[in-house]
Amino acid sequence: MYPREKTMKITPLKTERITAGSTTLTELLDKNLSEFPDKSALAITSKVVSLCEGSTVPIKGADKEVLIRQQASHILPPEYSIYGRPFTITGNTLISSAGIDESNGEDQYILWPANAQTTANQIRIYLCQRFNIKYAGVIITDSTSQPMRRGSIGIALAHSGFDSLQNYIGKPDLFGRPIAFSKANVASGLAAAAVVTMGEGDESTPLCLLEDLSFVEFQDRDPNAEELTELTISLEEDLYEPFLKAVKWEKGEGK
Repeated sequence: MYPREKTMKITPLKTERITAGSTTLTELLDKNLSEFPDKSALAITSKVVSLCEGSTVPIKGADKEVLIRQQASHILPPEYSIYGRPFTITGNTLISSAGIDESNGEDQYILWPANAQTTANQIRIYLCQRFNIKYAGVIITDSTSQPMRRGSIGIALAHSGFDSLQNYIGKPDLFGRPIAFSKANVASGLAAAAVVTMGEGDESTPLCLLEDLSFVEFQDRDPNAEELTELTISLEEDLYEPFLKAVKWEKGEGK
C-alpha cells in the first residue's frame, strides 16, 4: 500500500552551458551535484545526456528527414500536418520528429540518447557509489505535446531505482467502488514535475533533484525486463488505438 499523503521537494540545478562534447555526464554530475540524500531522485534532460554522449549531428550538411527515418520505427509524413512536421513512433513513444531537436544545440541536431535506459542505470550506480547510499532514483526526461492541449509537458524516456507503476486496480475509491483500470506512471509524473521547473528555454537547469518522495517505492537495483515491458502497451490494447490505426504509418528504420 502506497502512502496516501504524497509530498515532494523539487530543486532545479543550474549548470554551465553544455555543448556537444564539452563534458561527460560524470564530470557534469561531479561538478554540479554536491549532495544526494538516500531515497531521492535525479531528473536529467535527454538533451544534455545526448550532448554529453555524442548523440548529435551537425546541422550543416545533414538531412533532418533522413535522420528522422533512421530514428523512428513508424512515420506519419509531414504533409499530414498543418505545421509540416512528421509525427513518429520512436522508442514506443508517440512524438514529433523522432524527438530530434535543434534548440540549445549550437548548430547541432540533438537526437535522443542512444540507449537512455542504460544511461539511467549507470547514473543510478554512480549516485549510490559516490554518495554511499542504497537507494537512488534516476529519470531521463524529454517534453512533448498532448492532443487538444496547448503547451508541452515532461515525459520519462527511462528510469531506474524505483517502481514506476503504482497499481490501483482492485483497490477501493473514496466510495468503496473497486477501481477497474488505473495504474499511475510514477516516472512520467516525476518527469512532468521536474521538467516544468527545469524549463524549456535558456534557464540552463538540465538537472533536478527530487526529495521527500513519500509515495515512491525505491528499489536497490535497475528495473528488470518484465518491469520495463509492463510500461509499454501494444497498439491493439492502447486506449488510443482507433486514432493510431486510422492513419497510414510508413515504416522507419529505428527499433
